[in-house]
Amino acid sequence: MMAEAAEITVPEGEVVVSPSAARRVAKILASEPDMTALRVSVEGGGCSGFSYKFDLTDDAQEDDVVLESEGAKVLIDPISLMYMGGSVIDFVDDLMGQSFQIKNPNATASCGCGTSFSM
Repeated sequence: MMAEAAEITVPEGEVVVSPSAARRVAKILASEPDMTALRVSVEGGGCSGFSYKFDLTDDAQEDDVVLESEGAKVLIDPISLMYMGGSVIDFVDDLMGQSFQIKNPNATASCGCGTSFSM
């Protein structure tokens, strides 16, 4: 499923949710009736300097970027978007396990855990 994200063209400064990630988010939200979206954010920390954080939420902020696809809603705050511009949010299911992964062209290095990066 990783090839799916590699084939996606992302307009400069934007973030795209792959079809596999959208399906997974929709499935998760369907099982959590009190939650309406997946919030993706960037925080300081992690083994490479920054880390991605994934949270279910029912609280969209006025300045959030809202990505909707295949019944899924993903929220990104403007500060995190500065670090994630050009990225693809993907969901991978392979021999190593299942996980959301962000293909970020701005990252100069990333950690083996897949959730930590540096710029």
